[in-house]
Amino acid sequence: MSKSQSCVALLPMKAHSQRVAGKNFRLFAGKPLFRWILDTLLSTESISSVVINTDARDLLESHGLVESEKIVIRDRRSELCGDEVSMNRILADDIASVPSDFYLMTHTTNPLLTSETIERALKQFRQAAIDNTGDSLFSVNHHKTRFYRKDGSPINHDPQNLIPTQDLESWYEENSNLYLFTESSFRETGSRIGTNPILFETPRMESSDIDDMTEWRIAEVLALSKQLFDAQS
Repeated sequence: MSKSQSCVALLPMKAHSQRVAGKNFRLFAGKPLFRWILDTLLSTESISSVVINTDARDLLESHGLVESEKIVIRDRRSELCGDEVSMNRILADDIASVPSDFYLMTHTTNPLLTSETIERALKQFRQAAIDNTGDSLFSVNHHKTRFYRKDGSPINHDPQNLIPTQDLESWYEENSNLYLFTESSFRETGSRIGTNPILFETPRMESSDIDDMTEWRIAEVLALSKQLFDAQS
C-alpha cells in the first residue's frame, strides 16, 4: 500500500442524539461540534475525500456545509436510520458506494483528534499492509492500573501481592477515535475491525469520545485550553 493510494474518510452524522440534544450541531468551544473533526480531516493531506452519511442534509446546509471536491454528502437510507442500527451496516453502505483503496472512519464526537495523529496512524497502517502484519487498525487507550469485575474480584492483579502499577500487564481500551480498514478486511468480518488488527495508541489529550454532558464539558475545557495555549505560543 503506497502513499499514492486513496484513503476515504467516513464520517457518519445524524440529526438526533440520545444523551446530548443536538450534539453534532451544538456549539463546542466556538464552533459546531461536527466542524472540529471535519476540519481536521479536510486538512489531512493523505485523505482524498470525506464521506458524510447523514439524515441531516438540511441541518448541514443551514450550517453552510454543502458538497464540494473533497466532501461527499450521502443521504442515509431510511432502513439505516435509527438508534438501533449497527454502524457496520452504515459503513457497508458507504463502502459499496464509494470505492477506495482503504478507509478511515471517525466520529463527530472526537473533536480533539489531530491531523498529525491521523497521519501517524495512516503511516503505520500502510507499513503493516506492506509487511502483511495487519489488515486493520483501531485506536486505543493504554492502561496500567488495577481492574475489577462488578462483584469485586480482581481481573489483572493479586490484591494479596501488590506490585507497582507500572509492572502490571498492559490493558487496552477501544476509544472509538479512529479505525482504518480495507474493503476486503471489512468484507471478511463484516466489521471495521479485521481479523489481524493493529492497536494504535492515541495521545490522551486527543482521545475524547463525547457521549454525555460530563464528557462534553471535559473535552470542551481541553479544547479551550489548547486554543489559549496556541494563541500565547
